[in-house]
Amino acid sequence: MDSSSQHPPCTVFFDLETTGLDPSCDIVQLAAVSGGHTFNLFMVPRQPMQPSASRITGFSVRSHRLFLHHRPVLTSSLREALVSFITFLQMLGRPLLVGHNIRRFDCHVLARALDEFSLRSDFQKEVGGFVDTLPLARQLLKDSGLQSFKQENLVKTLLGVSYAAHNALEDVQALQRLYWALKPTDDQIQKHIFTLDSMATASAKH
Repeated sequence: MDSSSQHPPCTVFFDLETTGLDPSCDIVQLAAVSGGHTFNLFMVPRQPMQPSASRITGFSVRSHRLFLHHRPVLTSSLREALVSFITFLQMLGRPLLVGHNIRRFDCHVLARALDEFSLRSDFQKEVGGFVDTLPLARQLLKDSGLQSFKQENLVKTLLGVSYAAHNALEDVQALQRLYWALKPTDDQIQKHIFTLDSMATASAKH
């Protein structure tokens, strides 16, 4: 039998920074990392940054320009960013997309953006599914006595390092190291895989 078909899919760690935490917020940063491959794009949001989100992320908008910690950043349109992201995923051969607490938030924001530009089916073709590391870490570390499963806390506890949280690129790089330290087995990963469609079905039932 061809052993190459036995290889687990490649993993891509991704994160969004947004204008706020409500379901209709806009994406301002989309970042992903897979091994040494990095993806990081910024967008000028079409709605104002919520002050609380600005304080946490350092993003602000003035005169239709995006600033990060008061420095202007180069931006793409949301559609360009999504198309570039799909191309990035294509290069990696239907990877699993992994993120922290994505099932509750990031995946819904991403799905809405993909639907707006009719890109969902193009996206789905390039992705093997999603894995949320929040329930995965809870399962793997259930006997550890940890009180908080926030990504920052997990990284500090397991890797002994602090990082610039709430910058999507720093977040995904830290998450990749955390995931490697957690060493989930293929079976454990398999139990946590979901898709945008299965997520929509589940929320329709509630």
